[in-house]
Amino acid sequence: MAKAPAKASKTVTIQQVGSPARRPAEQRATLVGLGLNKMNKTSTLQDTPAVRGMIAKVAHLVRVVE
Repeated sequence: MAKAPAKASKTVTIQQVGSPARRPAEQRATLVGLGLNKMNKTSTLQDTPAVRGMIAKVAHLVRVVE
């Protein structure tokens, strides 16, 4: 029996718009986990509940790009 082709997983693109300077270490670590470390850098990740939670934690530092 043949497997069905895998669905294209949804992705979300985020851009860092705020500086992690003078922020708690937890927020800086969340940015690194999202693949961000410099202003205006973008990162494309799979749209999962874990990633959405990380975005919510640093919502004041990132922007979701449509």
